[in-house]
Amino acid sequence: MKELIDKTGMSRSLIRIAHEIIEKNKGVNDLVLVGIKTRGIYIAKRLSDYIEEFEHIRVPYDFIDISFWRDDISEQAITKHKLEIDVKDKTVILVDDVLSSGRTVRAAMDGILDSGRASSIQLAVLVDRGHRELPIRADYVGKNIPTSTKENIVVKLEECDDGEGIYIEKKV
Repeated sequence: MKELIDKTGMSRSLIRIAHEIIEKNKGVNDLVLVGIKTRGIYIAKRLSDYIEEFEHIRVPYDFIDISFWRDDISEQAITKHKLEIDVKDKTVILVDDVLSSGRTVRAAMDGILDSGRASSIQLAVLVDRGHRELPIRADYVGKNIPTSTKENIVVKLEECDDGEGIYIEKKV
């Protein structure tokens, strides 16, 4: 596994994304952040922390477990996840670590819409690696890292992994 971006580089990307969110939305009124389980949760919290540091307003954040809405898993043994924050008439910033096929994002959007009618949904990702199967594009991207289909992007966060950084590895 080869490191592409270290902890400092990740922080710079998230700080830039936080500023872009503020600028594009002309402030943070009616914004909520929703992280896709697992690493999106921690990235959403970090974005909320940075936005609060810059704007002195706490943007609420929550997470979504997309298992129920995935198109490749049987729904029989899966419980539908309900957001704890109200998304009705809010701008939802959906947050994930890596964007690839777009299927995870599609499932997360279904989950958000099941929770209420958001005024809009925007997408923030730490890494966009390409290989889209659905017409989904991120509004905020930390780094574009084109990969082959024989490679994986691995994001490690201190909150849930051993270390922190963005890595590339060959698929086994």
